[in-house]
This record gives sequence, structure tokens and C-alpha cells, in this order.
Amino acid sequence: MATTLTIHQRAVRSTVVKKAVMAVSGLIMIAFLLFHMYGNLKMFVGTEAFDHYAHWLKGATEDGGILYPIMPAGTFIWVFRFVMVIAVAAHIWSAYVLTMETRANRGDKYVNIKKQAQTYSARTMRWGGVIVLAFLIFHLIQFTIVPGSMGGSGDEPHTMVVAGFQQWWMVALYAICMVLVCMHVRHGFWSAFTTLGANTSANARKWLNILAYAVAAILYVGFMIMPLAVLFRVIPA
Repeated sequence: MATTLTIHQRAVRSTVVKKAVMAVSGLIMIAFLLFHMYGNLKMFVGTEAFDHYAHWLKGATEDGGILYPIMPAGTFIWVFRFVMVIAVAAHIWSAYVLTMETRANRGDKYVNIKKQAQTYSARTMRWGGVIVLAFLIFHLIQFTIVPGSMGGSGDEPHTMVVAGFQQWWMVALYAICMVLVCMHVRHGFWSAFTTLGANTSANARKWLNILAYAVAAILYVGFMIMPLAVLFRVIPA
């Protein structure tokens, strides 16, 4: 026999789905950040190693790049970019819709009271997310859409990165934006696993918090060590 859901039940089920979309898309982006951080650290290996890595991602190496010959050379990077665009769009959509639903259902007065009990990173998730998105667009323009726009050659990833981070203001901007990114990651990591059912006890909650802070700290140190090494000439041009 078919069961007819009430309006309230449908709303709850819809909210659960949106939270799951937000959690999964957020974890996909965190996984990307960890991978991207690892790739950046190849700058310490040397010019040839980093350039080969950058070209390998795009399928522009002799071995055809990632998943070649399963995919034609250079195809994987476009599939990857498409997945990331979908993840970012799904994350923004679910965050916006859930925020609007919360305000509509609880009212602004309740939301203002609720904010007092939240952590700073939780309170700044929305605006932090907007700033992170703006930084992402700038970062893509600098190194992907208009490569070499901050100096260096678009065909030589190592020299392009060095040219960008030899400028103190670029490193300072990067450091500030990475603080916001990692605050977003810290809260998002915890929230995502809570949504997916991992926050089942006080002990689980403790370890989720530890892992969330650890991932955020690893990302911040991992992303900042390379630009600082470039700025202080530890990594030569």
C-alpha cells in the first residue's frame, strides 16, 4: 500500500536530501584541496618535477596523463573540472536554500539568538563561503584562465607560480584567504560527517572535532609553506 507523506514529512525529507548534497559536495571539495596541496608541494622537488606534474594533470605529457588510454589524452582534466563545477554549484545551491528555509521557518529573531551559541567559523560560513568563491575565481584567472597574468610564462608552471608569489602582497592575500578557507573547512568537515551520521556519541564528537581541526591545520600549513618559500627565495626562480 502506498504511503502518502504529509507536508511536514516531505519538508523534512527534502531538508535531509539538501543537507546530504551539501555534505557530499563539501567533502569532494576538501578532497580536492588536499590533492591540490600535495601537488603544490612538488615545487620543493624542483622545476622539472613541478612542470611535469602540471602538464601531466592536463594530459600534455608523453604518457598521456591521468587515465590514458582509458580516456583520450587531455580528457580527464575536463571531466574533473566538470565534476568540481557541479560540486561547487550543488554546495552553493544547498547552502542558500537551507538558509532561506531556516529563516522562513524559524524567523530572524530565533536565528539571531541561535547565532550567539555558534562558533565564529560557523557564524561566518556564509560570508566566508562568498569570499572563498571570489578567491577561487581570482586564483583560476591567475593560473588557469589567463596563465601568466601575474608574471611568468603560461607554458612554464614553475616560473609562473614563482612570479606570482615573489610579490609580498600576493602572499599576504593568499594567507588571509587561506585562513577563511580553512575556517570553512574546519566547520564544514565537522558538519558534513555529522550530517552523514558519524556524530553518534560524545567520543565520536570529540574525534570529529580533532579531525576537523587537524585537516584545517594541515591544509593551512601545506598551502602556505610553498608561497612563503618562494617569497623568501628558499625556492629559486
